[in-house]
Amino acid sequence: MTQGDAATDPSMTDHMRDGQMVTADGTPLKASLKRAERRRKIIALLFVAPLLVFLMISFIIPIGQMMFRSVDNPQITSTLPRTLEAMEAWDGQGLPDEPVYAALAADLTIAQENRTVGQLAVRLNYEISAARGALTRTARQVSNMEAPYKEKFLDAHRLWGNPEIFQIIKREGRPLTASYYVSALDRTYDADGNIVLQNENRRIYVDLYIRTLLMSLGITFLTLLLGFPISFLMSSLPMRYANLLMIFVLLPFWTSLLVRTTAWIVLLQQQGVINELLVWAGFISSDNRLGMIHNMTGTIIAMTHILLPFMVLPLYSVMKTIPPSYVRAARSLGANPWVAFWRVYVPQTLPGIGAGAVLVFIISIGYYITPALVGGQSGQMISNLIAYHMQTSLNWGLAAALGTILLVGVLVLYWVYNKLVGADIKLG
Repeated sequence: MTQGDAATDPSMTDHMRDGQMVTADGTPLKASLKRAERRRKIIALLFVAPLLVFLMISFIIPIGQMMFRSVDNPQITSTLPRTLEAMEAWDGQGLPDEPVYAALAADLTIAQENRTVGQLAVRLNYEISAARGALTRTARQVSNMEAPYKEKFLDAHRLWGNPEIFQIIKREGRPLTASYYVSALDRTYDADGNIVLQNENRRIYVDLYIRTLLMSLGITFLTLLLGFPISFLMSSLPMRYANLLMIFVLLPFWTSLLVRTTAWIVLLQQQGVINELLVWAGFISSDNRLGMIHNMTGTIIAMTHILLPFMVLPLYSVMKTIPPSYVRAARSLGANPWVAFWRVYVPQTLPGIGAGAVLVFIISIGYYITPALVGGQSGQMISNLIAYHMQTSLNWGLAAALGTILLVGVLVLYWVYNKLVGADIKLG
């Protein structure tokens, strides 16, 4: 049919115009489809907008603030601007000249009036001990000081005669700093500003990261070792017995975490239930009771019990969907029970193993309450040090750096795991 024929055919005038498909109201079909698709996307976005806002407020923004706090360094730049300007000509060797001390006196006078000396003192005390005392004592005397200021500062506190305090002020006199990450990796700055290892007795964070990683891997393995047969039994039993067993698996969820941890303290202590039973049965003597509390053993036992359901539930959900006929078919083809189980059944449970392992590992690597109560010194994890710096030492920058390193480390481990195993965690 030609274009002229279409123009004279009444049945075609509502669908063709200038050689283009149009809707009943004359709108080009392509434009109408784009408009409908755009409307559909807007409606879908409106539906998920509350969830996106919730994630932004409760997850993305707090993590972003934590990561920014790990490099944020406003105290020195805002409190000692004149001192930093005067120190630009200082080569970092020996004590600075009189103009630096004069500028420091002017800055401390203003800081004392604005009540910001305390923040500066705390910040510098992270870098060098006695800085807090030196600043607070000098700030109280600075209003009565007169030139020459260098002598007055040296009389006010011995730290002003140490070039290191001025080296630190000059090095950290920037809005952003890497010193928190340097400390979090058991490093420090030497007199020339180079990053070097901390003294051996002050290296705690790297070893704690390694301990946290190994404990989390061990807990993940133990939950898999215990959870696999439980899940297999639940998937094989009739529904009423499987539901009863599921109640026992979920029972920890219905009990307070603090109560469960306290119960393990009662069970594991040297005068506890387990040691008493072992002594009564004659397996150990009363003088050789097992030390299972306030150490790594207690942390692993208690956390394995608490995190076991997080392994059982993904495994059970996958095992329940595996047809029993697959194993029977393998046996009918000549495989013995072990070969049929290992070569046919277990590979089909890999999605459940992967989901459970990732879930347990990620939860355990950031666990805090249980290691704090039953871990003691050898059972502490990196999360306990993060909490210490947040609540006790108030070194929020170092806590943020430790948390950021932990977050990035977990993401890297998950990426490597996903590349090697290829088990994606999918929601829905």
